[in-house]
Amino acid sequence: MTGLSSQINARRGRIFPENTISPEELARRKDERNKRGQRCREIFEKIYPELKENKANWFVVIEPNSGDYFLDLDENIAMEKARQKYANMWMVIFQVNETGTCGKI
Repeated sequence: MTGLSSQINARRGRIFPENTISPEELARRKDERNKRGQRCREIFEKIYPELKENKANWFVVIEPNSGDYFLDLDENIAMEKARQKYANMWMVIFQVNETGTCGKI
């Protein structure tokens, strides 16, 4: 029986170097994500005054291109409602509270 080496050499670097994303592509994706978040925030701030009275602590899922939003007290159900109409779209979720954030920060 051969003994195991006591020293393990850790491999450094990417597992699939051919799948490396360029810094320009990463910057473009980040910019796109920020713009999407800003559009959704604007929509949320428009609908917030009418929701805060009757829907406190409900979750709001917003589709940024159409401005459609889906409400439910349960976060998962709100996401499911949104996914039924917009299956492959990026959406943003907010909670109807003072900050619009979901969960604790």
